[in-house]
This record gives sequence, structure tokens and C-alpha cells, in this order.
Amino acid sequence: MTARELTLTELTRILRESAGADESVNLDGDILDTPFAELGYDSLALLEAASRVEREVGIKLSEDTLGDAETPRLFLALVNEPVTATP
Repeated sequence: MTARELTLTELTRILRESAGADESVNLDGDILDTPFAELGYDSLALLEAASRVEREVGIKLSEDTLGDAETPRLFLALVNEPVTATP
């Protein structure tokens, strides 16, 4: 499988499918810089989402660096870095 970029729309879909969504949080809003904890996602939910992202996007994520991705923007940067770095 060829790796591809992940969009915010795809990430929010994966988050909803893997861990649900807090009814009080609007994942369709401007959430790029909102910490996952404020969005209602703990580390276990993020690991599940990361596993689904790996399968869908075709990359392998390091658990060490995954811990640094505290917001959707940082998560997308981590996921998309190998894709955008490929010539």
C-alpha cells in the first residue's frame, strides 16, 4: 500500500469510529490546536485511532513520538511527515 496524506476530516472520522465523540465537543469546528484531552480523547483512544490511521494511510507510527502529538495539528504533522518527505 502506498502511503498517503491524512486530512483533518479523515482524522475526526477515525476518532469518532474508534472512540466515539463527546456530545459537548464539536469535532467539526476549529479543533486543530485543541488538546485531545479537551476533546475527550485519552491515550488509549489515541492509540486505537493511531492503529486505524496506520492501516488506512499505510504508515507505521512510533509510540514514542505519538505521545508528543497532543493536538490534531501535531498528530496530522506526525502522520503526514513521512508522506510529504517522500520525493
